[in-house]
Amino acid sequence: MAADLVTRSATQLAAALAAGEVSAREVVDAHLDRIATTDGVVADGDVWAAKDAGALGPDEVHAFLQVTATAARGHADDIDRRRAAGEVLGPLAGVPLALKDVLTMRGAPTTCGSKMLEGWIPPYDATVTELLRAADVVVLGKTNMDEFAMGSSTENSAYGDTRNPWDLDRVPGGSSGGSASAVAALQAPLSIGTDTGGSIRQPAALTGLVGVKPTYGTVSRYGLVAFASSLDQAGPFARSVEDAAQLQSIIQHHDPRDSTSVPQAAPDVLAGLKDGLEGLRIGVISELRGEGYEPGVARVYQEALERFERLGAEIVEVSLPHAAYGLPAYYLIAPSECSSNLARFDGVRYGLRVDAPTAEEMNAATRAQGFGPEVKRRIMIGTHALSSGYFDAYYLQASKVRTLIARDFQAAFESADVLVSPTSPSVAFGLGTKTADPIAMYLNDVATVPASLAGIPALSLPAGLAEAPDQPGTALPVGLQMMAPLLRDDVMYRAAWAFEQDLSFDPTPAGPRALAAGSWRPTTADNGEVAR
Repeated sequence: MAADLVTRSATQLAAALAAGEVSAREVVDAHLDRIATTDGVVADGDVWAAKDAGALGPDEVHAFLQVTATAARGHADDIDRRRAAGEVLGPLAGVPLALKDVLTMRGAPTTCGSKMLEGWIPPYDATVTELLRAADVVVLGKTNMDEFAMGSSTENSAYGDTRNPWDLDRVPGGSSGGSASAVAALQAPLSIGTDTGGSIRQPAALTGLVGVKPTYGTVSRYGLVAFASSLDQAGPFARSVEDAAQLQSIIQHHDPRDSTSVPQAAPDVLAGLKDGLEGLRIGVISELRGEGYEPGVARVYQEALERFERLGAEIVEVSLPHAAYGLPAYYLIAPSECSSNLARFDGVRYGLRVDAPTAEEMNAATRAQGFGPEVKRRIMIGTHALSSGYFDAYYLQASKVRTLIARDFQAAFESADVLVSPTSPSVAFGLGTKTADPIAMYLNDVATVPASLAGIPALSLPAGLAEAPDQPGTALPVGLQMMAPLLRDDVMYRAAWAFEQDLSFDPTPAGPRALAAGSWRPTTADNGEVAR
């Protein structure tokens, strides 16, 4: 029963819970058992802590930093009592979820993957956390991430790397790699990540999941520890498009506590979800295809376009003339906002404090010890871009490019209802292979950054498998990115659902046979092809 429960989608679990076929406590216990045996946590007491990075076993994923086991069981028991009493509950009541450790949760540590916030327990919930609690979604714990959401591989966490369940020697993407790996490893059917320049979509692509960045401003940033305030947006990870839509419908909400929250109603992402592709115009972005993508990624993308045509969509070519400038613009805007937002970590107000003879020395020592190399790199870039004499040349120019990219998207959407591109230029790469080359790491965001700068909704869903160039015979997931106009998340979901249903991709690493055998890695059939 336990193995069956962890392989079910959130929608399937919700139906079984509503029908009384299984209790919320049974569902939560099954997923806690899965975490205890596959993740690398010390399963003891109310809050399970992650092992030291050096103590991880060879088959452990390290998706979670803390597992709030007692609170999760208590919430599940309460849901079961209220359901037995005849109370009408929400559509995902009793379904477990993993929460990225950049969103506050009252009573549980929030570290943002940094020594700067080690041991900090916030006295309040993020709005997203509040909405999940109100909907009776059971939060299992907090997931690992690149420090302060800065990274594309989840190798920048102060608490050790997270591994990709498809191949434990590879990265899961970042910065929301812990949230992605938790779902891919069947430790939770749903999770929440955050996306600044691709930090949901790229991990979703590398781990074979659906990952969504909603329209900027439709999901509250209150209680989301800021990296780049004009870009950060929380969103869902799931193993199906419908699951992601169900979760987004819960967390999208106008919030007066967030000055960037969109006042008008968010789109109903469940309405029309299953209407099909007939009549939709799919725009192929000429600047986001071809050069720079691995051959396997390019092949799967071309097959995806052919699939759209077979399903009745019209394929049109569109152009984003300024997309090539998206990456440099992003890596000026985001670090500039980061340098401003992270100035609050000074050893005085909260977080780490390293004592020194003077306030200035204390501030310098605290930040030197509390921040990791990637955070320091981005703070320095941002501080320079905002400094006197350079502001106009760097930050202001990047902001102008951002406006041009937004206008490019507006023009493209006059010809197409949904735009598509590969999500990531590569399949999951090996742990440690890009950490010494920041530019190579930043290039992972080349296809995701333009949508972030424009604020439009974008998602990644599996489009197929491609062979890893560095390991012949190993097949890994390839993600397809879909983008829609502002506040038209519903159209994006509709196209994604139709594509997903036709493809019938199995999101379980190496398929159910490997799960039963206890193996994580993709298996190979006798004929040399990857067995699915």
